Amino acid sequence: MKESIQDRLAKAVANLEETQKAVANAREQLSAASATVRSRDRSVEVTVNAQGQFSEVKFLDGKYRTMGAAQLSASVIEAARLAQAEMARTVLDTFQPLSEGVGFGSDLEGSGVDWGEIFAPLTEAVERGAAARHGASDRLRDEITEDVETGNGR
Repeated sequence: MKESIQDRLAKAVANLEETQKAVANAREQLSAASATVRSRDRSVEVTVNAQGQFSEVKFLDGKYRTMGAAQLSASVIEAARLAQAEMARTVLDTFQPLSEGVGFGSDLEGSGVDWGEIFAPLTEAVERGAAARHGASDRLRDEITEDVETGNGR
């Protein structure tokens, strides 16, 4: 037996209302979310909000006083990228259950919406954070060390 157009429409409207409630709940959950991460050298702690914007930067234990500008800058950038990556992962994880219902990650047929493109900046932030965790910032630290060893550091 075929489902009538009215029944299909009623199901679609109910699904849309359910999705709208879930999106509202996700937004509320994320409105209070933040991520706080310390640099690997434990000299800097950065907190970002759900949009990845800095909400706090702390210089820990006076370590910054003995650091050169380039080294301190590298620690701030590292902690910021890691915090932004962590927050991006939280946002993606929050919306993942919703994505399964409406086709995030692909074009929703006929909608003209490319969810992959919409979430690309978050995915890129997660990837940058993974790179930072796996040694991308080591190159900058190596350059700083080389400058200090050769007397080119300030």
